[in-house]
Amino acid sequence: MGQQEKVATSLAGAVSEGISASLAPVDAELARRYPGDPGTRQPVHTVYVPGDVFAADTIRSWGDQALAALDEHAPDAASFAAVLGLSDKLAGPVYDRVRAKLEREPVEDLRIDFEDGYAGRGDADEDAHAARAARLITEAYAKGTAAPYMGIRMKCMEAAVRDRGIRTLDIFLTGLMEAGGLPGGLVLTLPKVTYPEQVTAFVRLLEAFEKARGLAAGRIGFEIQIETSQSILAADGTATVARMIDAAEGRATGLHYGTFDYSACLGVSAAYQASDHPAADHAKAVMQVAAAGTGVRVSDGSTNVLPVGTTEKVHDAWRLHYGLTRRALARAYYQGWDMHPGHLPTRYAAVFAFYREGFEQAAARLSAYANHAGGDVMDEPATAKALSGYLLRGIDCGALDTAEVARLTGLTRADLDGFASPRRGDLTATAK
Repeated sequence: MGQQEKVATSLAGAVSEGISASLAPVDAELARRYPGDPGTRQPVHTVYVPGDVFAADTIRSWGDQALAALDEHAPDAASFAAVLGLSDKLAGPVYDRVRAKLEREPVEDLRIDFEDGYAGRGDADEDAHAARAARLITEAYAKGTAAPYMGIRMKCMEAAVRDRGIRTLDIFLTGLMEAGGLPGGLVLTLPKVTYPEQVTAFVRLLEAFEKARGLAAGRIGFEIQIETSQSILAADGTATVARMIDAAEGRATGLHYGTFDYSACLGVSAAYQASDHPAADHAKAVMQVAAAGTGVRVSDGSTNVLPVGTTEKVHDAWRLHYGLTRRALARAYYQGWDMHPGHLPTRYAAVFAFYREGFEQAAARLSAYANHAGGDVMDEPATAKALSGYLLRGIDCGALDTAEVARLTGLTRADLDGFASPRRGDLTATAK
């Protein structure tokens, strides 16, 4: 032991106390506006099904149709890998996991659509379909056949359809309550939001429902769809989407990019409307920055190129969808929309390949960080957070197994939760 250093200070304790007092409002504002990731599972996609088409067997039917597409157009790992350009190392594990996923949990998030995908119906039909949606979702959760997340997309808050949208939402939520209560995986989607005031109005609507049914304040959250140029940039030059998150008063759970409505709003020709268009990249970058740290998650949109027809056409559509999904994942858009059962094989192939190809390196880096072992990369807490989040998302979707992650990292699920987010750690401790 060397000589003990003499420690001296010049500032009185009152200085620190005064600074802390002056920053107390900022501390409170940081905690309110930027609570961090909620620590819950984020689905890798959202499937949209029109309200008049949704049925008790929709989820299983999508899985069976996706499996049939594989059987017909890529009946083994080698043929599927050849279409998508998967390495020999990934081909077998990815293909096997895709088939297992389609058999076990083909859809992670399902939205019953009463907006653009639901057209030409009278009020009586929409009333009946909204009530049926509530009944079928309740039955699915009771039978264990539900997707982890389910809900509806109502019509927007614009004047022409506002009353109809409010009525559909009321019928749907009331039906759930009458059948036993709101399911834990309930998700609502508010489309075509242009002004923050529309978000505020939706919050007041949900508050009224919660009060009418004796629910806890803030029980019902919702996603905001970004489909108009005004939702990105307001007339005064501010980022509208940031103001929308604030207007949601803590209820916003996600921002979903609407590929085709947004592209059309900017005048992009139909042939070039896609999630990798520069206009789309700009919108999603603004969404991503606005949502960072708030606990609101960002979702990419969809492709309208369907994998149907000849094997050649299916393979072309699969390659496009796979490439767009991998591109989105690299840009930290961990969720997207799927519009057809034929998109499921490439959704899961892209997701599984993304997590499996980087798994060993991520595990090694996190293990070295956790054990203070050093290595050829000097990682910091923020990187450890990203590494653990990567592994957790891989586990949640089925790309990785908890056991193989534990074997390579020496860490438990609770350890990973703790590195990824204090809120995740709290949830894990509570679950125990």
